[in-house]
Amino acid sequence: MAEFTPHFAPVVVLLFLGTGLVLSACFLLLFYGAARRSSFIAMLAGGSALTIAIGYLLLLAGVSFASSEKILPTGSWKYFCEIDCHIAYSLIGAETASALGPEMQQISPHGKFIIVRVKTWFDGSTISARRGNGPLTPNPRKVVLVDDIGRSFSLSVESQAVLVCYGSISTPLTQALRPGESYTSDFLFDVPKDARGLRLLIAEDDPESRLVIGHENSLLHKKIYFAVDSAPPLSKPAH
Repeated sequence: MAEFTPHFAPVVVLLFLGTGLVLSACFLLLFYGAARRSSFIAMLAGGSALTIAIGYLLLLAGVSFASSEKILPTGSWKYFCEIDCHIAYSLIGAETASALGPEMQQISPHGKFIIVRVKTWFDGSTISARRGNGPLTPNPRKVVLVDDIGRSFSLSVESQAVLVCYGSISTPLTQALRPGESYTSDFLFDVPKDARGLRLLIAEDDPESRLVIGHENSLLHKKIYFAVDSAPPLSKPAH
């Protein structure tokens, strides 16, 4: 099972860039009309820019409103679509712990520790014929846990430092990959003891993705999560 964000990536990215280019041209024409004191040119440029912007936002909101929330089971892939390549993520397993570290130096959470292990894969079948074997650095990602009442729990520097005590050598999500390569990453969350129905969200952390039609970060768009509570336990720390 696989889910993609955004769908039809080349089309929606070109639409986003094309809309930005046309709006820029309209604003230049607006400034030209103002400089020439031509109310006709200024009104034409301003009206065109307003119409294009409203039309784009209505399309973005409409596609988002029609979207539905997805919760992926273990083994499924969440694809982030680029123009000519796709980076995919999958939840391998999860574990709950009341303390971590050596017996005499254990670190306790404020609530309970949740450790999740994620696999990152550069799907080599998604690249164009002209791309070659060069490395790709993934875009910045946001990793959070969300419970059944909508509370979200972010990572912290302190929580990731605890993983070192646990014995995990985790690859950061910013590590570059070549087509076909993969790696695993461990993430530690300190969540309240009453947190239930936990879901893992791995999302783009770029502000411009909010304006891409069909992207899960866009206005009103539903998210694609991984089911944490049903994930298998971790057998050992990642190395």
